[in-house]
Amino acid sequence: MSRFVRWTALAVASALLAAGCSGGSSDDDKGGGLSWGRCKATADAPAPGSDWQCATLKVPLDWSKPDGETTGLALIRAKARGDDRVGSLLFNFGGPGASGLSMMPSYAPTVSRLRERYDLVSWDPRGVGASEGVRCRGDNEIQAAESVDVTPDTPAEEKAYFQDAADFGKGCRKDAGRLMAHVSTADSARDMDRIREVLGDDRMHYFGISYGTELGGTYAHLFPKKVGRMTLDAVVDPGADTVGHARNQARGFQRALNGYLESTGQDPQEGTRKIADLLRRIDARPLSTATPGRKLTQTLAVTGLTLPLYSKESWPTLTSALDAAERGDGSELLTLADGYNDRAPSGHYGTTTHSQRVISCLDDRQRPTAARTKELLPEFEKISPVFGAFLGWDTAGWCHDWPVPGQHDTPEVSAPGAAPVLVVGNTGDPATPYEGARRMADELGKGVGVMLTWRGEGHGAYGSGSDCVDSTVNAYLLDGSVPKDGKVCS
Repeated sequence: MSRFVRWTALAVASALLAAGCSGGSSDDDKGGGLSWGRCKATADAPAPGSDWQCATLKVPLDWSKPDGETTGLALIRAKARGDDRVGSLLFNFGGPGASGLSMMPSYAPTVSRLRERYDLVSWDPRGVGASEGVRCRGDNEIQAAESVDVTPDTPAEEKAYFQDAADFGKGCRKDAGRLMAHVSTADSARDMDRIREVLGDDRMHYFGISYGTELGGTYAHLFPKKVGRMTLDAVVDPGADTVGHARNQARGFQRALNGYLESTGQDPQEGTRKIADLLRRIDARPLSTATPGRKLTQTLAVTGLTLPLYSKESWPTLTSALDAAERGDGSELLTLADGYNDRAPSGHYGTTTHSQRVISCLDDRQRPTAARTKELLPEFEKISPVFGAFLGWDTAGWCHDWPVPGQHDTPEVSAPGAAPVLVVGNTGDPATPYEGARRMADELGKGVGVMLTWRGEGHGAYGSGSDCVDSTVNAYLLDGSVPKDGKVCS
């Protein structure tokens, strides 16, 4: 089980170029107080190429004890190509749990203009990937858990659902140890400021995507005077609590599904009913697939449905998968679900969803009960007959019986005195609905949050086909040209 609020489309589209940090360095590779070396290959992927350098930065495990135990952050960079360098541009690709080491080289062509004046820099946040990444259970256990119904219909299914959630948390605790209490968004925001410092930048120039916008807002609140040119794209609503996020996503994914159905000439209400009926049939009798020993369960089917909604270009894939499922073949929806769940054809699962859960459950102190979820289900199912139950039950199961307490109800992002922050919202975004961008701009504060709207589809706006969006963001990051608040790109 994994939450929807991830920069998933990009993660799946990327070549997953996992980059490690080599031990050696040369004088030419020195910079920023770090020993930069060639990024090396991992067991899963080749090295990203000679343009890229890697290093490890030691930071306090507990920022309240700056001279105590440390943890390592794995960094990656490619130096600016032009002579008129602004500084470093730090990227976070969301999740939480996305690996910057894996994704930065894949995303670099999208931001090639920005490399003219910036070193492109990213990192694996604490608890992610090469930065002491957390693995809460093994591949066989993950696949076995696919049989757990995350929209339980009986007392036995409900018991299994919550037991699986509790077992997952215990596995995280066993693997992460003391780190588990120190992987919050606030911890990572403080890590970001240390990265800024060692890179030699007076101000933080930053590009945050999806969850990366919450991280950017948190940084702006903690270090308002250090904010440089900051862009937040695919914005998480900072005013939404656990139930609010689930409600937002139910609306967002249903909105995207309606757009998809209309594009195929279907009435959204009738098309939604047809898909909901299909899911009910799959719940009663999982579909066969081309993969021996694996069935398409209702949970996997819903997960597979979400992935193509992250990008309009993927809508034809959804049509094909739904048609196959209606014929009794769950193979295509299973492939989509595997893509979302970071499962390789070999059966090996990545750890993005593990890190996502460890970070988000440390951030969020709300723990809705099963009784509360059942009260919410009629509302959620009315918002979205397809996604509502899944997201409703998730409010109770995601952090059920979690081994460490959460820190807040909603993140604080107010940043009085900060430089203007460019907030980019896409009206058709399924995972981080547009309304959250407006909330972020407002909560950053007057004169700080600058809103840019794109009337488009998919998760995120920059690099998604709008010359208006791309040129506006480029002008801001490259030249410091702040657009008029409320600018709209259609």
